[in-house]
Amino acid sequence: MATTSQNNQILNYLQSGQPLTALKALRLFGCMRLASRINDLRRMGHTIFTDMVGENGKTFASYRLAKFVNKK
Repeated sequence: MATTSQNNQILNYLQSGQPLTALKALRLFGCMRLASRINDLRRMGHTIFTDMVGENGKTFASYRLAKFVNKK
C-alpha cells in the first residue's frame, strides 16, 4: 500500500473523531509505522495530539486530531 494512501486513510479515520493507536492502524490499514504517517500528516499542516495511554502494564501512543479535543 502506498504511503499516500495510508496517510489518507489515517486522516479520514482521525477526522471521524476517533483516536488511533499503532495496533488499530495495523489492523485497519496494514500500517506498521503509524508514528511516521502521523509525522507526514503533521508536516502537511494537520494538528494531531499524542496521548500516552497505559493499559495492561503497557504504555503506548494514541493520536487524535486537534478539532476533536475535548474541552473541560
